[in-house]
Formats: sequence, C-alpha cells, structure tokens
Amino acid sequence: MLLKKIGQPERNPDYPTKVQIALNLLQEFNDHHNEIRVQAVLADALYGEGHFMNQASKIFGGIQVVSQLSHNQNIWDRGQKKSVAHYFNFTNKGVNQIICIRGGEKIIATVSSARLKVDAHGVKRFVIALKYEDEEDYRNDVASDLSWRTKDIIQAYSLRWLVEVFFLDWKYHYGWGRSALQYDEEGSSRGLILSLLLDHCLLLHPEQTTRIENQLPAYTVGSLQRLAQMDALLEFISSLLEHTNPGKQLKKLGKMIKEVFQLIPSDKHTRS
Repeated sequence: MLLKKIGQPERNPDYPTKVQIALNLLQEFNDHHNEIRVQAVLADALYGEGHFMNQASKIFGGIQVVSQLSHNQNIWDRGQKKSVAHYFNFTNKGVNQIICIRGGEKIIATVSSARLKVDAHGVKRFVIALKYEDEEDYRNDVASDLSWRTKDIIQAYSLRWLVEVFFLDWKYHYGWGRSALQYDEEGSSRGLILSLLLDHCLLLHPEQTTRIENQLPAYTVGSLQRLAQMDALLEFISSLLEHTNPGKQLKKLGKMIKEVFQLIPSDKHTRS
C-alpha cells in the first residue's frame, strides 16, 4: 500500500491567523491615514516572528519593528547555533544602564545587545537582553532595523505597555467589558469607539485641562469618570433639595430610573 504524504491544509481565508489580522489592520490604517508618519511598530511576543516583522516594516516603507523572542529561540554566533538565553548568560553578559521608561521615569537596568542572525527568521536582527532591578531573568527584545541604538530600541519598546494600560482602563474603569449589550465583532468595535469618544470628551474636563496646561501627567480616564459620576450625584441631590416638592420630584425620578435601568434575566442561574 502506498502512503501519500499529506501537507498542511490550505487555510480558510474567513479564519485568518492573529498575525494576519494584525497585518491587515496595519495595512488598512496606512491606506486610510497615510499622512501620519509611523516610526515604529511595537508588538508583544506573539508577533515576534520573521514574517510579521518583515511585512509590518514593509507596509510603512521599511520602518523599525520591535517585538520579543522567547529565551529558547536560537541565534547564530560565529558559526555556532545557541539559544538566546545561553548567549546572553554566558557569551555576552549585560551591564547596568540608565533607561528612560515611557519618556518619564529613569531606572537602572541590566542590558546587553548584539546584531545576530535569528535562526527562525533567517536574517540578522538587533537582539537585546534586558533585566530590570527586581527581575531575575532576562527578557529578549528583537528589532528589524539594525541602525538604531540599543537604548533607543528599549525606550521605544517601553511605550508598548501603554496599550495594556488602556485595556485595563477599558475593562475595569469604564465598564464596557462588563456591560456590553452587543456581542461578537460588532459589539467589540462599537464598545471601543464609544470608549475612545469618552476619552476625547474627558480631555475637556476642567481637572484634566488644568493638568495638561501645566504640563503635568494627565489623570486616568477611569478616575475622571468616577469624579464626573459623583459630581452628577451631588448635582442631583442639590436640585432635589431646592425643589418646591422634593417628595414628588423624587418619585418622578425614581420612575425614570426604573425605565432606563431595566433588570435583565440571566440564563446562567437556575430557577430553584
């Protein structure tokens, strides 16, 4: 009996990989906003593969792309294949440097770097080993443009953490993640649009404009939202106390609240 070798099946275009989705979004952004000059694309370890880095750089005309490598990925050093961890722990140990994080705080970190051929990428990359004071193990950044300085790559990549701050604020402070009324792709996109509109509106909050005018760090949107909610509550109490018939006005407002904030049955709970 003859056995035919079966290769990897062709992927259904309706179900692209996360890497392809990210590249499609970058291309769409460039198509619609080509007047914006993008200097670097910063991505987490999921996108630290050669195809993504090459294509993301190409979309914006050959810009810098920075991601991360896992500690067990292989690099080539003087004709020898080594893991990234082995190379920076034994061959090229780090030294202490002062790093400016997200354009503000300065910290001391142990840093080492080299231009090495990454085996999985098939090309030479700028590979960096970075360890903060309270960390025991190195994290490994990888950059596509070999002309940048080590410190510039590290400081640029520190800006990637701001997206994590946005996710935290979006889920836990705004409440979009907990009270979404729509599901799937449409629900996600509309919630994101609403949250960005809220961001822009709160930039005009008196407390926020004062901070910006004095060149101080802006307040988080979540804290401004809570302040606005308390201001609205105090305004409601004041108007109620000043009304000629507070009891009647309170009943009217209570009826309005029940109409707006309706209770929704849950399928997750049993009737017993």
